[in-house]
Amino acid sequence: METLNTILNTVRNISISAIIDILIVAFLLYRTYKLIIETRAELLLRGIIFILLLIPISYIFNLTMVYTIISKTITIGVLTLVIIFQPEIRRMLEHIGRSAFSDRRVLRDTDILTRVVNDIVVAMDNLSHSKTGALIVIEQDTGLGDISETGTKIDALVSTSLLENIFVPNTPLHDGATIIRGDRILSSGCVLPLTANKDISKKLGTRHRAALGLSEVSDSLILIVSEETGTISLALNGKLVRNYDKDRLQKILVKILTTKIERKQTWKERMDQWLSKKDRTSS
Repeated sequence: METLNTILNTVRNISISAIIDILIVAFLLYRTYKLIIETRAELLLRGIIFILLLIPISYIFNLTMVYTIISKTITIGVLTLVIIFQPEIRRMLEHIGRSAFSDRRVLRDTDILTRVVNDIVVAMDNLSHSKTGALIVIEQDTGLGDISETGTKIDALVSTSLLENIFVPNTPLHDGATIIRGDRILSSGCVLPLTANKDISKKLGTRHRAALGLSEVSDSLILIVSEETGTISLALNGKLVRNYDKDRLQKILVKILTTKIERKQTWKERMDQWLSKKDRTSS
């Protein structure tokens, strides 16, 4: 009974700031867990937890040597972890930044979005039938300005014919990636970072490895056409899905990009929406 009263008194006396504090920490821990699960950092986390449990155990049971070694090396270990897992830490911070702030790169006009998706899908389908290799990146929240600078600036409206012409074999821009921002082709012939994942199939070529590499460090949609088989693939968030046909590709692109429109609103749009609701309520 005394324990129950203690818990009730604690709950009664808890402040709003303490609740906010707990929720923020819980959210950060949850997002961190979601980001590292099924990555090489997951195994590392288990090892860290085991070592942290050894510290109080070695202290309680007077294991002097174990306690000294762990306590002396833990500071160096933290610095080592930051260096080794720099890509994972960078990806986590970028993910937090994408979640916290909306971005002007998101195409919000549904009519323009539909036209852009149609042009891309038709181009991918035609390139697939002719077994012409292609690599197309659709930029989302993560800016790809540094990637686009590695290629040739195009700055033209997205169209099926232009995309097909870019990837004509033996032309200067054929081997690189084409970056699409909104409804415009930003640049072509761009160089993408290759994935460091050793578990991917040996059958996948440089285009697929480059697509996976960029998807691991950004939220971009990367479309690939294999010049050997004509297979259409999509890379997103470090995952590669193959064997898309025209209809399936259209549906997945529309679903992802329209969800982005619904989720992302600028501060001005949110304020206008709030004011319109307030006006309707007052009238």
